[in-house]
Order: sequence, then structure tokens, then C-alpha cells
Amino acid sequence: MIKPGATIGIVGGGQLGRMLALAAAQLGYKCHIYAPDEAPPAAEVSALFTRGAWDDEDKLARFGASVDIATYEFENIAAGPLAALAAEAPLLPPRRSLEIAQDRLEEKGFVAGLGGRPARYAQVDDREGLDAALAEIGAPVVLKTRRFGYDGKGQARIRTLGDADEAWAAIRGAPAVLEAFVDFEAEFSILLCRTQSGETVTWPVPRNHHEGGILACSELPAGPAVAALAGEAEALARKVADALDHVGMLTLEYVATADGPLFNEMAPRVHNSGHWTIEGAVTSQFENHVRAICGLPLGSTRMTGSAVEMRNLIGGDVHDWQAILSDPSAHLHLYGKSEVRQGRKMGHVTRVKR
Repeated sequence: MIKPGATIGIVGGGQLGRMLALAAAQLGYKCHIYAPDEAPPAAEVSALFTRGAWDDEDKLARFGASVDIATYEFENIAAGPLAALAAEAPLLPPRRSLEIAQDRLEEKGFVAGLGGRPARYAQVDDREGLDAALAEIGAPVVLKTRRFGYDGKGQARIRTLGDADEAWAAIRGAPAVLEAFVDFEAEFSILLCRTQSGETVTWPVPRNHHEGGILACSELPAGPAVAALAGEAEALARKVADALDHVGMLTLEYVATADGPLFNEMAPRVHNSGHWTIEGAVTSQFENHVRAICGLPLGSTRMTGSAVEMRNLIGGDVHDWQAILSDPSAHLHLYGKSEVRQGRKMGHVTRVKR
């Protein structure tokens, strides 16, 4: 058990790290942020900040020696250099979870091996491999880089075979996977938290809506199409967590199809579709992540109201903060990002119906 008063190291300085640090402070922990940015949002609310490159093993080792336990807030970092950190302090979730989740090909194969069903896919290593994959799967499809893709980045749609050259150029010839399009009724996610002893909790299931590959909003209840598949999707999430001996938050994203839940991707961390839990659940995903990695009992995941909506503030949406605050039912979260850019998550707003 890592007792309150200890220091939690967080690799990554974005909004997820910021909300983790706020939850940790509520429980009496100090946080130390590690990120390459000059002034990351998480550093504003943390006791300590180290600026360093993701692959600087010497600096990661010194960072590890300065904390009692460490975690990470996103998966687009090389897992190898984190071994230097893990040699100095416990790193949870374990690197194995990170290694699987940050490679789309590994991820799909791993989940399929546990009985999950991803969309039909094929490995693409070069331009000739793309032609072979298209001959196997056909079109329309989406070409996705194996690594470093999120919020719609690293993806290109191929509606006809004539789009192949343009799609290949769009991902700059990176190793990729080709995925078939599927018809679905809804998108949803399973939010799960697992302790070091294997205790697991899940939250009520949100229905998610994406715009341009970016999560626009999550809402609960998710509706009958999702409710009918939630049990099967949750069972797979538990299998994944147990197989990885995962500790902390784990999120699996799905689409609801006529044939059941279809696995899309997973994240070994707190997740955007769980932001609603700050006001909408008795214990947020951020607090339970801290509890899990520190060896504390997990809190209740029960909803605090009958319905919840979480909406992201993307780009210029953040300028609506005054109108949002005029709504007494709105809970506004601004991430402290100085530069407003198109497609950038600047904050979110949550409304809970009691």
C-alpha cells in the first residue's frame, strides 16, 4: 500500500494527467509530472514537474527515484525507455498493457485470442501489402497506422480501390492495419478498474458520439442497443484485464452491431469517455485509478443521477465558457491550454440529471 502523503509520478502532462493529479490531491497525495512540454496542463496543479524527453532513460530513472509509485496518462510513448523508470519505482499499469495497447495489430490479435471480435483486418507493411490487403478485404475500408494514432490521427479512408495511393501517402508509408467498415447502431465503451489483488469494478456504460474521429460527447443511459450488449462487452474487458494482470483503469471501445459487440480499441489508462464520472458517479475514474495503483479499496461506481451527458469543448468551443457557467446544471472543466487549435480538446462540460 502506498499511503496518502506519498508522491505519485505521472508520465504525461495533458488533461488526463491534470485530472489524475486533482483526484490524487483530494486523497492526500502529491504528484510529480514528467513530460517534454515546457508548461503542460498537469504541471499547473501538481507539486513537482520534470521536463524530459520520452526516451531519456537517465532522466526517467532520476524521475523514478523521486516518486513512490508511477503511472502514465497516455499510450503514445515508447514502452522500452520506461524500464529505466520501473527499475526505480513501481510502474502501474504494467508495461505489458502499454505495449499491447499502443500497437493496433498486436492489440487486435491479443483481444481476438481472448474471444473478442474486431472488425475484419489485415496487416500492411508496405505499398504492395496494401494492394494485397485490399484484394482480401475490399473497399470501403480505413487504413490506420499501427502506432501513434488517436483522435482520428494516423488514419485514411479508402472508399474505392483508386484511393489507395492517396491513403498510403496520408499515413506516410507507416506500418499499418487495414480495417473493414462495419454497419453499427451505436458506439460505446467499457470503463474498468482493477486492483493489484484482481478486484475489478466497472461503471455504467456510456454511449459515445464521435465527430471527425474525435469524441464529441458521452451520454448515459446508453439506450437499448448498447444495454443488450453491455454484459458480453464487459466480460471481455475483464478477460483482457486479467490476462494482462492490469492494475488501474482500462477502457475498451466497441461498436454495437446486429451480431454483437465489435471490439475497436483499448486504452490502458483513464479515458475521455469516462470524464462524466467526476460528477456523474460516486467515485470517478481518476480517483479509482489512484486508489488501484496505490493499493487502496476501490470506491462505488454508482451513478449520482438518472442521466448524464458529457460534452467535449473542442477548439473554439472553449470560448462558450461564460454561457456554460450561466447554466446552473453545468459542471465546467477547462484544461488550462493556452493555444486554441482546431480539433484540440480544451475542456469539457458535464450535466447530471438528478
